[in-house]
Amino acid sequence: MPDSHNKRPDYRPTRRPNPTPRRRTQAAARTKARTSSSQDHASIRTTSARSATQIRTSGRTEAHTAAASSTGPSRLIPLIVVGVIIIAIIALVLSVSSCSSDGSADSSDVPLAASDRAASPSQTITLSFAGDCTLGTDENFDRSTSFNAKYDAVNDPGYFFANVAEIFANDDTTIVNMEGTLTHSTTRADKTFAFKADPEYAQILVEGNVEAASLANNHSHDYGEQSYTDTIEAVEAAGIPTFGYDRIAYLDVKDVKVALIGTYELAEGAGIKDEMINNIETAKQAGAQVIVVYFHWGTERETVPDSVQMELGHAAIDAGATLVVGSHPHVIQGIEEYKGHQIVYSLGNFCFGGNKNPSDKDCMIFQATITVQGDQASVDSTEVIPCSISSVSSSNNYQPAPATDEEKERIAAKIERSSEAIAQMAANL
Repeated sequence: MPDSHNKRPDYRPTRRPNPTPRRRTQAAARTKARTSSSQDHASIRTTSARSATQIRTSGRTEAHTAAASSTGPSRLIPLIVVGVIIIAIIALVLSVSSCSSDGSADSSDVPLAASDRAASPSQTITLSFAGDCTLGTDENFDRSTSFNAKYDAVNDPGYFFANVAEIFANDDTTIVNMEGTLTHSTTRADKTFAFKADPEYAQILVEGNVEAASLANNHSHDYGEQSYTDTIEAVEAAGIPTFGYDRIAYLDVKDVKVALIGTYELAEGAGIKDEMINNIETAKQAGAQVIVVYFHWGTERETVPDSVQMELGHAAIDAGATLVVGSHPHVIQGIEEYKGHQIVYSLGNFCFGGNKNPSDKDCMIFQATITVQGDQASVDSTEVIPCSISSVSSSNNYQPAPATDEEKERIAAKIERSSEAIAQMAANL
């Protein structure tokens, strides 16, 4: 049984419009509350303006009545002046009313002015990242030991993230790479490995306290374009936004606008750079205060990044990304600090149905605590939580768990060695 997925496919997915991502229940409630509040204020402003208009109109009618009853030429000029002033006031009030009504509908999408954002209070958020989540199996795998068999046996979607759900519950947002399809499609792509499961498997992410999922990877179309669409619908119907390729997810995290960009490098290599930079620019123009680029890149089973990964990671930071994370090699790669920002080259696998017992089960959760004030975001601290994709060592039971004791130290040392090698590579660029 191979340890991993296809090497470097040349598949280039069809671009799709970016649908408005659904929020988790709590976030949706906050958004709804803000929207309702905005609409209420707009209603108050509009009502006040209309009342003023009615009052002004009444005054104008009375003035005309008075003018009609007076035949003296000495009173005509003052009345004309008063009429002109009243008309100007009415036009001004109507303009204010129109701006209040129109502006309120899209207030959540309009960035604050630079001066207003700079003066806004600071906010601190914690984001968690985990790697490849293949919530399904290949139809050619041994069914009895597959991810799907485990799902049927435990009859509980909460089983899979049970050991990490509390970690993810205690952050502000958790983001993973959803690598596979949730579909009923039977049109399997012509490739070595193709993964799918029933759309109900999206509940695994919900029970695991995952808030967003990247679909920019080499298994998101394993059963054709329909399977990609089905996966988006299944995951977002569960309340979890998806992102990837040219689809950017915008999350409201404690009133901080976070943009999630998923970039698939395997088909085009460094040629994807311009598209990635354009996505970052789009996020900035949309008012994103924190921009995360989640790459699917690199060479399988390599514990240090290649030159293309480093080029793209640096380019993302140079273009304005706050943080870069990556997956695909199926093993851990280290972390580089570049211009005060972190590039996590490979998180490794996580909840991984791609192999019943891979030789390397090491992975990690990466957490970043970020303080945001206006347009300025700074990473205050980071934490690496060494993990295994399985809570038992003899096989993959599809239940990732934090490592302890000597295993924790071993994985941490492994990450450190890779990070030191990356620093040396960067010094030689």
